[in-house]
Amino acid sequence: MGTRRSSATRQEGEIRKVAINTGGGDAPGLNAVIRAATLAAINRGWEVVGIRDGYNGLFLPEQYPDGGLINLTRARVRGITHMGGTILGTTNRGNPLHYPLVDKRGRAYEKDRSDEIMRAFRKEKIDALIAIGGDGSLSIANVFAEKGLRVIGVPKTIDNDLEHTVITFGFDTAVSFATECLDRLHTTAQSHRRVMVVEVMGRYAGWIALECGISGSADAILIPEIPYDIEKVAEKIEQRDHMGRHFSIVVVAEGAKPIGGEVSVVSKELGRADRLGGLGERVAQELQTLTGKEARSVVLGHLLRGGSPTTFDRLIALRFGAAAIRALAEGQSGVMVALDPPRVRYVPLEKVAGRMKKVPLDCDTMLTGRELGICFGD
Repeated sequence: MGTRRSSATRQEGEIRKVAINTGGGDAPGLNAVIRAATLAAINRGWEVVGIRDGYNGLFLPEQYPDGGLINLTRARVRGITHMGGTILGTTNRGNPLHYPLVDKRGRAYEKDRSDEIMRAFRKEKIDALIAIGGDGSLSIANVFAEKGLRVIGVPKTIDNDLEHTVITFGFDTAVSFATECLDRLHTTAQSHRRVMVVEVMGRYAGWIALECGISGSADAILIPEIPYDIEKVAEKIEQRDHMGRHFSIVVVAEGAKPIGGEVSVVSKELGRADRLGGLGERVAQELQTLTGKEARSVVLGHLLRGGSPTTFDRLIALRFGAAAIRALAEGQSGVMVALDPPRVRYVPLEKVAGRMKKVPLDCDTMLTGRELGICFGD
């Protein structure tokens, strides 16, 4: 790998063409970032292109009728701020640093294709990249920055698990929707005297489960940071029953696991992270056995990724997109834009890549949950 240029050092050569890509799971606010970055770049006289489906449009152009790159103009990004998803497409398959292939004998293996992508950047005369993504996408972007490409990262994940930024866009929308779902489930749970187990996203960090659970008046919340004892949760439900509260709401993050146990995995596939799922159903079955009460599970899953972003997420996304182009204009590279209210600042990608912001067990939100009597399975 090449030597990283300091994030404070102005790189040689005038910027004429900027690429934008989105990687990993989609999140509300992606289109707002694309719009802000595109307009900010055009206003500086720069050409802007979008790469389809992460990096696929760049190093697998034969798969796309338009060659894999989209010319991003004022007209192309008009009216997309409120739209969910991403007009560029995204993928969480085929990490270009560990790209899955099959040899002539049918054996699967992985290949680092980052040099191919660097050649594609040069071929397309792309001077800089705005990489919008979570931990995995920013780790990939960091490699390209180390190889000499001008790169600015934009933090995106509904899980809010990226270090060095107060919040990521997409999180507020996901939590708001999850809270609305809990509000609705309260009435049906109470009517049928049931235990409702609600599974939300959260592979390594329990921010969504914690914040929607407290806001939505859940009785128990299970998060990856606290291995749980299912009997503790059952005790909480029985305690409520004795108090005349004959229903309960339990929120579980998909990555939570029992004491001494493992996360619930649905499938494994070369070139991508294990697919988690099934924990909500398992917890519901265990609670029904332990308490004798009817228990049902609801999986919110990808519903949390979809839909229009909230006002908060729209504004943060627009600020991040504009700040990414501002960073390039200031000569920055190899950095991620991060929210540090009231400002957006720059953090070296190497400090973000491969790191996870988990829920601190002594944070005020956790303490609030315990003061309210919420069970965390410990």
